[in-house]
Amino acid sequence: MCEPLRLATRRALGVLLVFCALTVAGGLALAADIRVVLDEAQLLKLPERVATIVVGNPLIADVTLQAGGVLVLTGKGYGVTNLIVLDRDAKVLLKKTVLVVGPREHAVTVYRGVEPYTYSCAPDCERRVTLGDEKTYFETLMTQIGTRNSQALGKGGEAPK
Repeated sequence: MCEPLRLATRRALGVLLVFCALTVAGGLALAADIRVVLDEAQLLKLPERVATIVVGNPLIADVTLQAGGVLVLTGKGYGVTNLIVLDRDAKVLLKKTVLVVGPREHAVTVYRGVEPYTYSCAPDCERRVTLGDEKTYFETLMTQIGTRNSQALGKGGEAPK
């Protein structure tokens, strides 16, 4: 095979691979019945007679049942899981796929080398805790947030000022 034809074939294969990857990734997003942003919640109205709520992977999404059959669905980690709601006879009342995605709006990721650091910029930029951030950055923010929350709840000694 001549060199120009070989180069054209490689380019065409590269474009095809990118197209296939985007199609598969887009298909996953479209296949999800419910899309939740990481660390955000959505409200769902459940059908009558709910007895059991099952989340396939609670590391990806978690639920809390509220009065009136309202379910709070919270994105806990990136990925896809499922939600199944059963009645007392184990009859499936609701079956949904849940996709948890990263924050898009007002989120800026800065790379120092290969390490990501995430900021919320709306309109000023502030440090933000996001899964996948550089380890020390993530742990430092989590420690600060935990200390602040303890202070707010009155568990850390001195009252908040």
